[in-house]
Amino acid sequence: MYRVLKRELIVPNIHLLVVESDIIHKNAQAGEFVVVRADEKGERIPLNLIDWDKESVSMLFMEVGTSTSKLAALKSGDAIATLAGPLGKPTEIVEGKKIVCLGGCYGIGALYPVIRMFKEKKNYVTTIIEGRSDYLLYWQDRLKKYSDEFYEITRDGSKGFTGHVNDFLVDHIKEKGADLVYVQGCTYLTYLASQTTRPLNVKTIVGLNPIMVDATGMCGVCRVIVGGETKFGCVDGPEFDGHQVDWDTLLARRRIYLGEERYSLSFYECERYG
Repeated sequence: MYRVLKRELIVPNIHLLVVESDIIHKNAQAGEFVVVRADEKGERIPLNLIDWDKESVSMLFMEVGTSTSKLAALKSGDAIATLAGPLGKPTEIVEGKKIVCLGGCYGIGALYPVIRMFKEKKNYVTTIIEGRSDYLLYWQDRLKKYSDEFYEITRDGSKGFTGHVNDFLVDHIKEKGADLVYVQGCTYLTYLASQTTRPLNVKTIVGLNPIMVDATGMCGVCRVIVGGETKFGCVDGPEFDGHQVDWDTLLARRRIYLGEERYSLSFYECERYG
């Protein structure tokens, strides 16, 4: 069992989870993830590594189903059954480039260790965060610390630029250029960004979140098609070239268990609240 040091609601449905660990920091790198289970019967959930030190690791998660609802109910001093990592391949290190980093939802927090690494490698970092409204944006000060330029986009116009990220991304790249676009967030955001940058011929790396079970490459549940080849999100990723991803297959696989997820959440809520 692994002791919870903090579980905090950051913005609606997005939680910070800090868990005691004196080992993971020794090998942790930007872009990697960990697997957690709330309890012995819980689902194994892959979560981006947000931060780490000699005493703990930090993760962000979005509360959407049974397993994440169990994580959202944790308090300081509670324990989780599983904490495994670091897993996956770290973000590729580049130096002296102009990099645009884009994040939405839980992906805003997932940007943090990556832009920190990019900045330490003397890249010029432009950070863009987006959400439906301003109350869904967070960690601006943390991200600005490692950003040369920083922008906010809200679809309702409550803060920063108004509209969808694709229009802003096109205008920004055409005006200022970019060697690399890096994206973290929901599958639709990573898809949209990849489709937007394809005609601009700008390399685009996306953090994918396919359904995952063992996270060691054995079960094959997290398989994605990249460049016409089958890859495993857990050991070959979780980051891939967005222009090479078969998005139709990935989006379809993400919907496979929606019925079971709804049933599980309904059963859990009935058990919890009566």
